[in-house]
Amino acid sequence: MASENLPQGSTRHCLSQASSSLIFPMAFVLSLLMALVLVTYGSEGSLGCDLSQNHVLVGRKNLRLLDQMRRLSPRFCLQDRMDFAFPQEMVEGGQLQEAQAISVLHEMLQQSFNLFHTERSSAAWDTTLLEQLRTGLHQQLDDLDACLGQVMGEEDSALGRMGPTLAVKRYFQGIHVYLQEKEYSDCAWEIVRLEIMRSLSSSTSLQERLRMMDGDLNSP
Repeated sequence: MASENLPQGSTRHCLSQASSSLIFPMAFVLSLLMALVLVTYGSEGSLGCDLSQNHVLVGRKNLRLLDQMRRLSPRFCLQDRMDFAFPQEMVEGGQLQEAQAISVLHEMLQQSFNLFHTERSSAAWDTTLLEQLRTGLHQQLDDLDACLGQVMGEEDSALGRMGPTLAVKRYFQGIHVYLQEKEYSDCAWEIVRLEIMRSLSSSTSLQERLRMMDGDLNSP
């Protein structure tokens, strides 16, 4: 064979060249794959959860719709006022990690959607405004569904049964009990409308914080 006629040094030189020609394309491929991972990571957010500015704008629109839905002056319903014990400090205290914040936000939106997606609610409010509110809440929930699946693995599944998320569930349970006790009166719905405006306003602040968290984690 031809290699048998080559000096030993020449054989090592040929092998070295062959090894170099294999190493270079492999290094190039690995670099390319790493670049693709970084691009995907940056475009999707730190946890695959990227709340767009539109998500926040929809939340603000929902607040405007709730304001437009007013049918009574609150001063006519002073006797029906109620402290629903909204867990504001837990929601706005700044202590929530990203997974907890997404879980709390999803729970608030889901409970609000459920509250306004009943026959009793349909009878109480302007149909057009109510349908727009339902659509807006549903759109925000769709945005968060993917986020919730990304951040809540098996080890985080308990988040929905404890802490801030559980406090939000109990808060809405109190609202449902109040409406039942007041027999879904016009004043009771007015008090609840004001209360939901307050809680959704807090959720809008939480959405802004989530976007900032995501931006900080994606910044170089």
